[in-house]
Amino acid sequence: MTLMSAPERPGWDTYFMEITRLVSSRSTCLRRHVGALLVKDKMILATGYNGAPKGLAHCLDLGCLREQLGIPSGERHELCRGLHAEQNAIIQAAFHGISIGGATLYCTNHPCIICSKMLINAGIEKIVYEAGYPDDLSDDMLKEAGILTLQYSKK
Repeated sequence: MTLMSAPERPGWDTYFMEITRLVSSRSTCLRRHVGALLVKDKMILATGYNGAPKGLAHCLDLGCLREQLGIPSGERHELCRGLHAEQNAIIQAAFHGISIGGATLYCTNHPCIICSKMLINAGIEKIVYEAGYPDDLSDDMLKEAGILTLQYSKK
């Protein structure tokens, strides 16, 4: 009898980034699908994707307000029906009474400045992201707060 070799198990970053990509598939944003996971001690605490608040019409239904107003990516975040994936993950944890202090954020995109400030105050210790985001102030504040920020690359 010949033993079959077991498939290689993914590392933790790969495992969580794959789940983050799946979470992003629930996004209702017409511009960018973003997924986020909050993880502590290798356990998923909360997930989030970008979209309108619970019970409200999504951009998929109404069209993109930002497109209609000609707002470039990375600017005027308040002029959008949707919440960011990171915000939704933080809110989900709070809604369910889950402490996220000391957690790692896995996200398909680097957090914007608004999300970065929320992550700093929530006590996030590490951020692993896949794609960049044009926000120098976000980078500066995360560094100043001592949050380890790593761009994920599949090996």
